[in-house]
This record gives sequence, C-alpha cells and structure tokens, in this order.
Amino acid sequence: MRYLITGTAGFIGFHLAKRLLDEGNFVVGFDGMTPYYDVALKEKRHAILARSNGFKPFVGMLEDKAALDKAAELADPDVIVHLAAQAGVRYSLENPRSYVDSNITGSFNIIELARALKPKHLLLASTSSVYGANEKMPFAESDKADEQMTIYAATKKSMELMAHSYAHLFDIPTTAFRFFTVYGPWGRPDMALFKFVDAVRHDRPIEIYGEGRMSRDFTYIDDLVEGIVRLIGVVPSEENRVASDTVVDTLSRNAPFRVVNIGGGTSVELMHFVEIIEATLGKPAIRKMLPMQPGDVHRTFADPGLLVALTGFKPQIPVEEGVRRFVEWYQENY
Repeated sequence: MRYLITGTAGFIGFHLAKRLLDEGNFVVGFDGMTPYYDVALKEKRHAILARSNGFKPFVGMLEDKAALDKAAELADPDVIVHLAAQAGVRYSLENPRSYVDSNITGSFNIIELARALKPKHLLLASTSSVYGANEKMPFAESDKADEQMTIYAATKKSMELMAHSYAHLFDIPTTAFRFFTVYGPWGRPDMALFKFVDAVRHDRPIEIYGEGRMSRDFTYIDDLVEGIVRLIGVVPSEENRVASDTVVDTLSRNAPFRVVNIGGGTSVELMHFVEIIEATLGKPAIRKMLPMQPGDVHRTFADPGLLVALTGFKPQIPVEEGVRRFVEWYQENY
C-alpha cells in the first residue's frame, strides 16, 4: 500500500509510519518541523524512519497547498492519514491563530487534496477534547459535542464538520478518530508524563492541576497505532454499518463518513498517575498543587464499543506498563 501521512516527525505520526514501513508499505511523510517543541526530537524520529527505503520525507507546512501537492504527487497514495496539527490545549490560549492556520486551513487543504486524489480511505486525527463540557460518561461518538472548551477543540470539531461535507459532496470515504490522552516512548516534551518524569528525575517540583482530582483515559501509543491500522481497513460504507442494540454506529446516513473513539474505556485519576510514576522511578515527586487551568475538563472517559464492533480491538495496555515502557525509553535517551 502507498500512504501519505502528515505529521510523521510528530509523536503519533512517527509510530504509525514506523509500523506501516515495518509491514512493507511505502510512506511519504509530510511535516512542517515547527518549533513548538524541540525540533531535534522531530529530526531523530524522521532519521529512524529514513532507515527504511520505503520512507520519503517531505518538509512543508499544511497551509502551503503547493507543497502538499508535491508530496501527494510523490506519494500517489492509496490512503491518506492526516495526523499533523497544532497540538496542546494550554498553548491554544497563548497562540490561537496557529490553531486556526494549521487545524482548519491546513486540514481543509488535506481534505481538498483527497477530493482531487480520491484515495481509498481518508483518515483524520481528532481528539477527545471535542466532547468539551459533556457530563455524560463515558463519551460515546453519538453524544452531542457542541460545547468545546478551547480553540484547539473547536478547530478539531470544525475539521470533522468540513470532512463530513466533503465526504457527502465528493464521495470521499472518511474516518475521523478521536484520541484520548496518548502517551509513550518518543512522546512530546510538553505532555504530562514527559514533564513529570523529567522533573522527578532532576528533583524539580511537578505542577499538578485541579488538585490532582482530574482523571484521564490514558491510551498507550502501541494501542493507538493498532486501532488506527485496523480502522484503515474499515472503509466507511453501508456494508459495514454496525447493527447492535448496545452500540450506536456514527456512519452518516448522507456520506461515507464515520467518527470513532480510540480509547480503552478506563479513566485514571491524575494523582494515581503521579503515584505510578513515583513507584516506577522509585522516587517521590515534589508536588506543587494548582487549581484547574482555563479550558481543562475534569474527566475524559471513552466508550470503546464502536471501535470494538468495527475492529475487534480495544486498547488494553495498563497505565502501569505503559509508564514503565516510557521510563525505560526516557532513561536510555535522556
């Protein structure tokens, strides 16, 4: 198979590209190498991918349609996976325009590209943040999600809406998957696990927001990639509409378009997460307790029922094991 994947120098894109390359596929990786965090880490990820003859890197911004067109010409893709985005909930308070540029304009360019290329499947990375202020737990894809709490979440929901309209107008088979707090080796330095481990190792205090009472549905990176790979083969169509009394399929009645959660359905309290890190490192953290930050939500909790119905798979690596694997990687590299 031939793939065009955006964000291959990023955390999730790197892992997905490596998995597909290891399986013998051809991947053109498109990434802007933006300095939101250490570019050297992004370059290391791409260098690992470049060990495969099946990988061709392309540096460019999502907003640059001409650059995307050149990458697409090289890829001639069967499948497009759009993972690149301006990430980070808190940074969206500081620089909201970057989210509009990347996540709306950039995503529109990818969707337009799919209209021209007509791949077998277009897959787009969304986020659990789109559920926003929802109080019903666990979050199911069929739940109303119209009260986003940050511009980051709003841009991701906007991408979903644009993609549905194009799937309807131009018959583009499209799956948008909503991620839930992904973590693991090669993760971003601005994410909680990386920051906590680094701080504890160097005797710096860790900042615990919401007094540690928040909880998250943590998803280990290998589980996430497995979910994506399986969904690649489930091209939205009436032939695979889920008929179940317990699972609501989000396959649109008007387009080959579906939204799917990729999460394990287990919500872990932040303080327990910190305790796992302390136990793994064999060292207590210096805890600095802080109030909730603007845009934060108290809890995320995935309903994985649709993912299981479509693929037979549910994320299953426990957070204790995932943290252990991350710490091993951190100690080897830092």
